[in-house]
Amino acid sequence: MGSIIGDILPLALGIAISPIPIIAAILMLLSPKARGTSVGFLAGWVIGIVVAIVVFTLLGAILPATDDDASKPIAGAIKIVLGLLLLLLALKQWRSRPHGDSEPALPKWMSAIDSMTAVRAFLLAFLLAAVNPKNLLMAASAGIVIGSAGESAGASTVAIVIFTLIAASSVALPVIAYLVAAQKMAAPLESLRGWLVHNNATVMSVLLLVIGVVVIGKGIGSF
Repeated sequence: MGSIIGDILPLALGIAISPIPIIAAILMLLSPKARGTSVGFLAGWVIGIVVAIVVFTLLGAILPATDDDASKPIAGAIKIVLGLLLLLLALKQWRSRPHGDSEPALPKWMSAIDSMTAVRAFLLAFLLAAVNPKNLLMAASAGIVIGSAGESAGASTVAIVIFTLIAASSVALPVIAYLVAAQKMAAPLESLRGWLVHNNATVMSVLLLVIGVVVIGKGIGSF
């Protein structure tokens, strides 16, 4: 169980540190409908993460079973492929980073956040968590780790809960902080948003590079 938690922690942190959903949550907290949209966004984010990791945990669980000490070539090959895809995304992010004082390009849907409803915020967050390639690859890697470990249903559930809590924390914390002390959070949130906007590509490229190498290493170790 301990080794599973150790393997999925970097992947959970990778999702947690992903700047785009954090920026989206902050923009919602600074919008006229802050409470409704931010809570909807948080709910969609958590459920999206849960759906993604549960699906891949179930897929990992149906891989051919082996003894604990035996090699797991199928799971290893899947991990290597996922790791290589993460490295490709890291390269793409690095090449898209802004140079000098140029303004980074953000998704067009962010301009519609002020008029977004709670339901649309929920759907947006679900898509960012469960369909977005970067987050999906990290959830898939974690799910394969959990599902192929051969642990009991209870142990797998604990691992999924831990993964979800960590992965969702970066969106949950500002939303909860805003609900508790809205007036005090406006200035810090705006400052954080500005930093994330200008460093989004760099943060994600370094993050995906490190996690991709780790996942490939785990895959090689499965042979």
